[in-house]
Amino acid sequence: MTTKHWWQFAVLCGFALLQAEASRKIEKARRLITNAPHVNMTSVWVFAGVLLLPYSLAGVLVIIVYGHLWLRIQRKMGTRPIHRVVFSASMIMLCAYAAGGIYTAGRMLQQSHGWVSSTTTPVIIAVATLVFLVINNILVATAASLHGRPSHVLVSWPDLALEIATLCLGSLTALALDNVPYLIVLILPPLLVLHRAVLVKQLEELAITDQKTGLLNATAWHEAAKNELSRAERQQSCFGVLMVDLDYFKRVNDTYGHLAGDEVLKAIARMLKDELRDYDSAGRFGGEEFAVLIPDSSPTDIVATAERLRKRVTELEVLAPTENGESMITNLSASIGVAIYPSSGTSLEQLMLTADSAVYTAKSNGRNQVVTLST
Repeated sequence: MTTKHWWQFAVLCGFALLQAEASRKIEKARRLITNAPHVNMTSVWVFAGVLLLPYSLAGVLVIIVYGHLWLRIQRKMGTRPIHRVVFSASMIMLCAYAAGGIYTAGRMLQQSHGWVSSTTTPVIIAVATLVFLVINNILVATAASLHGRPSHVLVSWPDLALEIATLCLGSLTALALDNVPYLIVLILPPLLVLHRAVLVKQLEELAITDQKTGLLNATAWHEAAKNELSRAERQQSCFGVLMVDLDYFKRVNDTYGHLAGDEVLKAIARMLKDELRDYDSAGRFGGEEFAVLIPDSSPTDIVATAERLRKRVTELEVLAPTENGESMITNLSASIGVAIYPSSGTSLEQLMLTADSAVYTAKSNGRNQVVTLST
């Protein structure tokens, strides 16, 4: 290790700690409002260290960065025990060493073959970035599977884009520190702005999401339905509104407890997401009632979708926590009311009233059925 390595290490540590302190309140807010895998943007400094420093110093950099995060943010919030922080730091270290190996091998090939540095260095960095990204996501997916969190196995596109952005900033940080060191100060302002932009995006999602199920809340669903109604009026197309009401849901809460009831609601929400198309909209209207918007479909297809959802509810088996451990909840059913534009109404209020009336008709007729009403 040379003197240059040591001062580069010191600069990266200093800026990593400065960024963490400057964004501490934003990071706390982000962790409080999301239950998804958390992209903390420390990869900017870690990846720069991978490209510039020997493996030993790069490893120490990871330890310092994650240790500081835990001491200053995660420990005070009580959200992450120390063993999870150690696991996360170990995963990042593995990704860093793999990317560093690719980068070192690429530079050796570059020197041995006399390749033009200005042409091949960006390619080598891009390959190292890809290796870091792929290995990191594989490790996160494996950890999520082992921890019983299948919803976290696949990284969302916004989170993936955020990871790519931080790695790109890490590459620019390394190039600046290796060639024009004082330019590294230009990395910090866009990074802090990125922190705040991500928080704003999460707050926007929070404002339209039902926190218990992850579906749209009533306000957001109504907005989507209004937009679809306007589109259907212009194009003279057909769409459906389904009201899905779980049968005897109070019995679940009384028999198994409210935590078990919450697990049933989450299972219904997952089923709706799996069964509906990407451009269909499902929302929770409070309690055990859900609303589903089926755009651009024929009346036959809308009723068939409602019947498929009803059948899937009866097939659900929900493993839920109870006072005596865990219990498997089965024999669920739902009464579904269907309203179809324009035969069931030409305004959103008429469609909602018709679908709600159809639900009550289904319950009066014995429950666990689909009923379609027209005005």
